[in-house]
Amino acid sequence: MMQAEETIDLIYVFVFCVSGVAFALGPILIAQLLAAHKTRHTSNKTGQFIECGMDPIGDAWIRYSAVYYLYALVFIAFAVDVLYLIPVALVYNKVFAIRDLVEILIFVGILTLVIVYAWKKGVFEWNLKRPVPKTSPKS
Repeated sequence: MMQAEETIDLIYVFVFCVSGVAFALGPILIAQLLAAHKTRHTSNKTGQFIECGMDPIGDAWIRYSAVYYLYALVFIAFAVDVLYLIPVALVYNKVFAIRDLVEILIFVGILTLVIVYAWKKGVFEWNLKRPVPKTSPKS
């Protein structure tokens, strides 16, 4: 009788693995089937990296300010922290209501300190550097 249950468990594992591979390779195959293959060859732009219908302007390798990366890191930190708050919110008030509330308040308090620190450092101020026009010396 155990053989049948083990066989069913192995079938479940096999189906899970096959569906995982299908979910990983499926979008790649769909994109390959739906992608236009001859547009760059007909418009003589085979050396162009991006095919969006418009000619690219400028170089693709531009420098971003460090503030942009700090802003992105703060965003990622809070996105990940939400993932920690969801399980706590699901089991909140099940066993230790006061302890859970204190832990959530400490966690959110630390996150608030991160926002205050980033705010004081000027991470959220987006200053655009405008190029100064070159003036020719007057003679």
